Amino acid sequence: MSFGDGLVLIGWVVLGYYILVNGVYLVVHVTALYGLRADIMKQTTRTLFQQFSSPFFPGVTVVVPAYNEEAVIVENVQSLLNLNYPETEIIVVNDGSEDKTLSQLRSAFDLYPIDAPVPFEVPSEHIETVYRSRDAPSVKVVDKENGGRADAVNAGIWLAEQPLFCTVDADSIIDRDGLLQAVEPFLEQPEETVATGGTIRVANGCTIENGVIESVGLPRNRLAGIQTMEYLRAFYSGRLGLDRLNALMLISGAFGVFRTDIVREVGGYETGSVTEDFELTLRLHRYLCDRDRNYNVEFVPEPVVWTEVPESRTAFSRQRRRWYRGLLDTMARHRQVLGRRQYGSVGLFGYPAFLLAEVLGPLVEGLGYVVVALAFATGTADVSFVVMYFSVTVGIGVFLSWFGVLSEVWSFRRYNRPKQVVRLLLIGVIENFGFRQWKTLIAWRGLYEYIRGDASWGEMQRSGFDTD
Repeated sequence: MSFGDGLVLIGWVVLGYYILVNGVYLVVHVTALYGLRADIMKQTTRTLFQQFSSPFFPGVTVVVPAYNEEAVIVENVQSLLNLNYPETEIIVVNDGSEDKTLSQLRSAFDLYPIDAPVPFEVPSEHIETVYRSRDAPSVKVVDKENGGRADAVNAGIWLAEQPLFCTVDADSIIDRDGLLQAVEPFLEQPEETVATGGTIRVANGCTIENGVIESVGLPRNRLAGIQTMEYLRAFYSGRLGLDRLNALMLISGAFGVFRTDIVREVGGYETGSVTEDFELTLRLHRYLCDRDRNYNVEFVPEPVVWTEVPESRTAFSRQRRRWYRGLLDTMARHRQVLGRRQYGSVGLFGYPAFLLAEVLGPLVEGLGYVVVALAFATGTADVSFVVMYFSVTVGIGVFLSWFGVLSEVWSFRRYNRPKQVVRLLLIGVIENFGFRQWKTLIAWRGLYEYIRGDASWGEMQRSGFDTD
């Protein structure tokens, strides 16, 4: 076999792999769509009063890790104070910020130091001072030495006084009824439910006043607009489908609700991980399965948190490389889950799907682009093969993106103007020309950094929410 023939063979293998992986995605997406429709039909039979009239809502501590978040922190805390929930405690953990995060909080909420008991065994860096707000007594601010996001969340968890805690990133805004909806599975299955996660949407382009989303819009920035499509596809198709298959492996750190005692029991977040939310979710699965305990980890599609996404290519690349390094690290830490019936659908479907699609998928896809280009350059592959190859990859990509838009249009319709839907459909096409290829390059660079042992977090510059 000649070198050129080998390139063509690799191209066919890569194409077959791509079709297989995206066939799995399609199964997940179809499952998600039927599940989403069932949820909507279920909701139409109940009024909001019927849903949330229970007097037994457990108290929730909302933990907000904050490092250099002066541009968004006040708006974030204000949004938490506006939550429609009977009993909340808000703990903002200032993780050694070097900007005006703490002074902004002091000024906005009139903080004063309190003698809060700090548990001796708290797995975090040293806590300097605990403050309470005179204007909003439910708000506490923990000022501690820098230790990273997981370390900051651990400090909040060990100081929490409520049976549930919710993690929210400082650049995020929760819908007013979001916490009520996220807690509902804890009411339906109070003994079994250990964690729930909601949908994350892009806040760029939305108008926010006093911590409330006043109008939903699409970002003007092209990169942020493409990420809007990514988030629709990931949550309304991917996460919901995995949930329906009982194989949900990730509760996002931007918005997740957990039982405080269980998370303390497993030791809190892993401070050595850069994707600590993914690692904690997998560790909870393993811990509870190993002890043969009945439990429920659930994705709830209706509660929404709005988050700021990077608008510069540098920040986006840094964020995605970190995510990919963390994905590799967590999958390696919990490789014993793969194919083990002991871990149920997570071991038999969720872990293999993540391995094929999220870990190997972008690497194989990137390799395919290089191989096909080389085969064409050497004259081994003709134009028809190249056109067919890219038609299949682009066609499947567009189909899956439009499926995500269909899920949005068929369900909660946050983007309810025809112009917005048309723009999303166009983004679903445009992202396949350049953006997807660039993401495969980012994944390869992330793999290189992982092999090299790079564990850096990387800081995202906040532009602040649009309050016009």
